[in-house]
Amino acid sequence: MAAHRDLPGDPGLVPSPRSSPRGPFVGTPHPARAPRRWARDPALERLLRELHRGFGWQCWWPAATPFEVIVGAILTQNTAWTNVEKALANLRALHALSPARLLELEDAALLTALRPSGYFNAKARKLREISSWYLEVGGLRALRERQLNPLREELLGVWGVGPETADSILCYAAGRRTAVVDAYTRRVLSRHELADANAPYEELRSWLGERLCDSQFVFEEFHALFVRAGYDNCKPSASCATCPAATELALHRRDISSNTP
Repeated sequence: MAAHRDLPGDPGLVPSPRSSPRGPFVGTPHPARAPRRWARDPALERLLRELHRGFGWQCWWPAATPFEVIVGAILTQNTAWTNVEKALANLRALHALSPARLLELEDAALLTALRPSGYFNAKARKLREISSWYLEVGGLRALRERQLNPLREELLGVWGVGPETADSILCYAAGRRTAVVDAYTRRVLSRHELADANAPYEELRSWLGERLCDSQFVFEEFHALFVRAGYDNCKPSASCATCPAATELALHRRDISSNTP
């Protein structure tokens, strides 16, 4: 088997200088105050402003390096983030959070490390595929500098990388303005009657891209706020009473319920 080497001076392996109460994070530093505008669309603007007012800065993506964001984006497929954290801790203990180290790691060790994240056989292959591609294209510099649309199409051609994973990698690891659409995004937008929850991925991504303000911070934070809302309130069974951006209909239903004998 050919030896693998990490790219010299790859910024994707440089530890992030930013930290939050839950640990380091990769992403654009948050400003001293909320952006003057989040979105060109008034309803989306109001929604994001209310979510930010209620939840504050989200400090995303939780990772020590940009390459760890890539690993996390693969591991979070079909599992909760708490399980991802366990797998990342296992990889960190093996000093395997670099593309070359992931490629060199013995199969048994890699599978054992990934077991907490579920689907570990498939995810082991996905991590090896994305690591090989990352080294071949030139690491984080290429992800930051190459033309976005052709790069995204190439990334989508890597085995195991779908649109949500690709956009998470490009937005949070590479700092590119592409909107991440996940289950939380669909749920929040549909419940606020901004978009159809069943709309095709690319349609929702384009819808957001046309309406969000042209700011890398906004593209990162909007998704982080939607995830926070999804974790805390906008679950399959909505918990609107404590949501900082509850819809008028939800508040009306809450009031009716509270006044019912």
